[in-house]
Amino acid sequence: MTGVHGWLILDKPLGLGSTQGVSAVKRALRAAGYDASKRGIKVGHGGTLDPLATGVLPIALGEATKLAGRMLDSDKVYDFTIGFGVETDTLDLEGKVIAESAVRPTLAEVEAVLPHFTGPIEQVPPAYSALKVDGERAYDLARAGETVLLASRAVTVHALSCRHPGLVPGSTMPQTDAREDGWTPAQGRGDGEGRLDSITLTAHVSKGTYIRSLARDIARALGTVGHVTMLRRTKAGPFTLDHAISLDKLADFGNARTLEHNLLPLRAGLDDIPALSLSPDQAGLLRQGRVLIGIAADDGQYFATLDESPVALVEVQDREVRVIRGFNL
Repeated sequence: MTGVHGWLILDKPLGLGSTQGVSAVKRALRAAGYDASKRGIKVGHGGTLDPLATGVLPIALGEATKLAGRMLDSDKVYDFTIGFGVETDTLDLEGKVIAESAVRPTLAEVEAVLPHFTGPIEQVPPAYSALKVDGERAYDLARAGETVLLASRAVTVHALSCRHPGLVPGSTMPQTDAREDGWTPAQGRGDGEGRLDSITLTAHVSKGTYIRSLARDIARALGTVGHVTMLRRTKAGPFTLDHAISLDKLADFGNARTLEHNLLPLRAGLDDIPALSLSPDQAGLLRQGRVLIGIAADDGQYFATLDESPVALVEVQDREVRVIRGFNL
């Protein structure tokens, strides 16, 4: 039981909330014979994913939960479809229509406007968001009929592009129904005259970026309105869809009592951080919360290990090593 430390990456289905994903993992743990109570194995998610979104949902188990905060701060990659002509109050399929437009952009117009939304940008979050206004969640105020005014915030869109012709959103497999001109439903749907009813884009974004707001602002920049009709997260931090498993597969692992053997290691959540090998004495000092002095390493964060066993996430500065997060393994 004490050895269950690592990551499960769910391919979250439509309609499932992030906390429900955590509950599904706890059920699988119980099925596998582990204690998933509050006193048992800790389980937490590494980044909220709306029920209307699908895709990569990292679930941390045991000592990996100490790294969940880093996952929240990590970059994400999304595929998303903008439906043009209608804007809803939630900026997705669930909301009521608040604006309409007969204007439809061309692919060339979409491609021309995307650079304006790449790099550091200012973005106003959706009224239906989990941000707090005077101590209340914005979505609670919006649902109560109150006007929600949120300040713009600085985010970074590292890359923004139209989906490659012939690719299904969230997949690397080519479509089989491409038209002779190379246009496919994965890129967009239009009126047959080059005007698009929708377009699917891929965005690599920093933490705090709202894809619904990005879709709204792109549509408005094109002289129309729009909302998100499909949202799929294809990467969160180091984790991609290649790492993800379905809820059915998760249940199978639990029932077969093979869950522990299908975990990604704790280290998987730190693949962007170099390792720092320790001696037994050094590991002992760090585990006591002591500072190591005279360590020949460049300044920065490291994954400190003893014979491949995780000891701590540490910070090196001026040849001194201090613990950021210690692992009780």
